[in-house]
Amino acid sequence: MSTQYVSRYDARVDLVRRTLREHSNLEEKAAADLAVHVLHVLDHLPEQVR
Repeated sequence: MSTQYVSRYDARVDLVRRTLREHSNLEEKAAADLAVHVLHVLDHLPEQVR
């Protein structure tokens, strides 16, 4: 039995994607694309703003 490696980034994208899908009517592809953009913005916010 082997375990599949999932990067922290991919895990974060998946978390945001699932959250978007649960709380909206977005299709899978749209939620995945938006999740990438959301994480990009969050990663580039200054620490004081977070």
